[in-house]
Amino acid sequence: MRFATSLRRLMAMVTMAAAAVVVPGVAQAGTYAQTKYPIVLVHGFLGFNSVLGINYFYGVPSQLRADGAKVYIAQVNPAQTNEYRGEQLIQQLKQWAARDGVTKFNLIAHSQGGPTARYAAAVVPGMVASVGTVSATHFGSKTADFWNANIGSSWTNSLATSLATILNVIYGGSGTSVAATDISAAMSSLSTAGAVAFNAKYPQGAPTSSCGQGPAKGSNGVAYYSTGGASVLTNVFDISDAVFLVTSAPFGSTANDGLVSTCSSHWGTVLKDNYSWNHLDEVNHLLGLRGLFSPDPVSFYSGLANRLKNQGL
Repeated sequence: MRFATSLRRLMAMVTMAAAAVVVPGVAQAGTYAQTKYPIVLVHGFLGFNSVLGINYFYGVPSQLRADGAKVYIAQVNPAQTNEYRGEQLIQQLKQWAARDGVTKFNLIAHSQGGPTARYAAAVVPGMVASVGTVSATHFGSKTADFWNANIGSSWTNSLATSLATILNVIYGGSGTSVAATDISAAMSSLSTAGAVAFNAKYPQGAPTSSCGQGPAKGSNGVAYYSTGGASVLTNVFDISDAVFLVTSAPFGSTANDGLVSTCSSHWGTVLKDNYSWNHLDEVNHLLGLRGLFSPDPVSFYSGLANRLKNQGL
């Protein structure tokens, strides 16, 4: 009798232990990034949703979903004005809202995706709970200024536009005509002067001092926060580092990530502006290459989502 009782207890313990084991290869959804409102990832200049199965935010959507978040990935024109891209984003938000019964979204945007997301928040604030930006071109880019001043519109409108058309075909754009791709218009929006004009129209969340912070919540009721990188050369095996060494030249001694200065990345609450990432490390490219001791960008985005969750967003 005692043997039978002991055997039953042993079998019960084994069953309980087996139930607690996470089977390899089986997704175990968590709640760390389970925000109240879905997250929308918004790409930057020459960006895309997914190419050959590779996301612009490399590895980020899958991790966010594993951590409990509902995630949408925006796909706007790779080379256009902030307003043009913003209108496309708004149409996608409306489509998702109608299809899935979503009331609001948390927008997380990189590079030119920042002003793109801000435009959407200004035009349809009732659909946006928060705008979080990563090395966004809020105050333009000195690289764009150099391009506009020294390369000229004739080159931009010929070879560069041909390149943009090819990219648009590869990326799929957002279902719009490839003729809508306009690098000249994009570079104008990305310039310092273009940013000043844009900010005058859409100031919600703007810093109240030079290189300072803005209000945590804009006059439109949307929460704003920002982060940024401050490194250029981060991995000897990353070929993009050589490109950023060139594109960072116009910044001189000003801290930047290769394309955007730390001060330009400021908008709303500034969480951190000096991550040891360059402009592609911030979205975990190229294919996850980054500095040996730099933070993991994928975990970084889950952390942003957790912050939103804790704020009831």
